Amino acid sequence: MNEVAASVRVLVVDDQRLIRDGIASLLSIRPGITVVGTAVDGREAVAKALELSPDVVLMDVRMPGMDGVEAVAVLRGSVPACRVVMLTTFDDKEYVVQALRAGACGYLLKDLPAGELAHAVRLAHAGVTQLDASVTHHLAACLPCPGPGAGPGVALSPREIDILRLVAQGRTNREIAAQLYLSEGTVKNHISRILGRLALRDRTQAALRARDLGLL
Repeated sequence: MNEVAASVRVLVVDDQRLIRDGIASLLSIRPGITVVGTAVDGREAVAKALELSPDVVLMDVRMPGMDGVEAVAVLRGSVPACRVVMLTTFDDKEYVVQALRAGACGYLLKDLPAGELAHAVRLAHAGVTQLDASVTHHLAACLPCPGPGAGPGVALSPREIDILRLVAQGRTNREIAAQLYLSEGTVKNHISRILGRLALRDRTQAALRARDLGLL
């Protein structure tokens, strides 16, 4: 019943001490969040995650030794219940795609306000995938419609990318609507447009396409 027991347990991973300690301090004063530890690189992150069982790991991308992308892949296999959000200064398409393919549930940039970061931690714990707006733009540019009925260069919108990812995770229209604060009818319309733009028959094909594109 106490707040600590109900808190989201967070592990902060960054090779720069000032940033690492700063993020940990900012989150530790937020209600509903407990910072259980910090790590300086991917290797230590894996060890700490096995020891401390965090709910959410905030992971930098570029670190010496084992980097963030490699650490995400290891954590996905060794601590599957843990949700990893990449938190970095690098707004780079290759990093985004690699991190999502490795199993990250989000990719955020470090310039977001402390309150938004705390909210992002809670959303990650709730199972909501999050991408920085500029990152979503990168992914949209990577998703041209390949179908014969869709002209070249047509891309999915950032909202459609979010919905496609949730479809691939097996979420129902009602669950998607609740996570994205939309009506079920709006979600249904988005899915119909996604299927049409990508020339897909059903949700199963949409899920397979999302996996092929590295959205999971």
